[in-house]
Amino acid sequence: MNNAKLILLSCGGTGGHMTPAQALGHDLLSRGFRVEVITDKRGLKYASMFEGMKMHEVKAGTLGAGLLGKLKGAFALGAGLLQAGALIKSLKPEVVIGFGGYPSVPGVYAAQRQKIKTIIHEQNAIIGKANGFLATKADRIALSLPLIAGLDEVDRVRSVLTGNPVRPDIAALYTQPYPSLEQDGTMRILVMGGSLGARVFSQVLPEALIKLSSAYRSRLHIVQQCREEDLETTRKIYGENGIKADLSIFIDDVAQELEHAHLVIGRSGASTVAEVATAGRPAIFVPYPHHKDNQQKVNAEALADSGGAWVMTEAGFTAEALLVRLETFLQNPQVLFKAAEKARACGKPDAARKLGNLVTALASGWDNE
Repeated sequence: MNNAKLILLSCGGTGGHMTPAQALGHDLLSRGFRVEVITDKRGLKYASMFEGMKMHEVKAGTLGAGLLGKLKGAFALGAGLLQAGALIKSLKPEVVIGFGGYPSVPGVYAAQRQKIKTIIHEQNAIIGKANGFLATKADRIALSLPLIAGLDEVDRVRSVLTGNPVRPDIAALYTQPYPSLEQDGTMRILVMGGSLGARVFSQVLPEALIKLSSAYRSRLHIVQQCREEDLETTRKIYGENGIKADLSIFIDDVAQELEHAHLVIGRSGASTVAEVATAGRPAIFVPYPHHKDNQQKVNAEALADSGGAWVMTEAGFTAEALLVRLETFLQNPQVLFKAAEKARACGKPDAARKLGNLVTALASGWDNE
């Protein structure tokens, strides 16, 4: 029988919540803890990331539009709370850590009701609704950034700046130098559009690149994530214009591509921003425009304010505007080099260890102040 203390990770069902949970989970396993994960049906598709960690499914729902949507969401959330309550009573974890998203609520809330110690981890520059709801009774609030909007002052006193945990293979890039970029050498651009690829990149990027001179086009190597329906059209445009490009629906080894990239173009979810900063790569961020709180824009600006990235709104992300930036980089590669070092200065490669230290302290009774 394994008598090691159990730590339970409660996660939303998207990559942005799952990635830091995975990084923490492996850190805790290395310390001798048992680790299990509680999530909803969507989160189970990430099970392969959590080797050595048992997965538990509970129902979860958002309060949707209209009376019917709200009723459905409330019913699912209520069912999830009952499931999580029974599960936690059975498992008796030492600490439960929530990573945001509605599916994280049942596990953390049930733990708080049963007087089990809880930590919430906020990845974004603006605290999410789920974490905002749970913050009041959380023992500790782990922050990815020093200035988190929406966190009450009374809760801020229990906050600890840990950073946003990234996978070990990306954390390892922190000490690797920026790849050599000669004045007339090849420039590798990594284009990531979120879990399904953003259509805007497949529309704007090819249009901008074909307007470059043939000499500049011949220097480019594009690695781009595309939606399946955009893949062949985008590949054809690049091929017809002499632009070397590797296109795929999903990028299997992000760490490897980041290692070789001179520039990243992508959305600015919290995990993406953390990975780009830790790797020390300059980026053009095009925040997802439909979040009510402009969450991704604030994430991107945290890095851009340091000089490590540039932010372009989706409305302003035109072929003409992008063309001007790319010509500047091709003419003056030192601009990218300098931005890379400023991005790296914002990286927190030890975030998983710091969050693991916080969990260890609570689980061991060392953090009772």
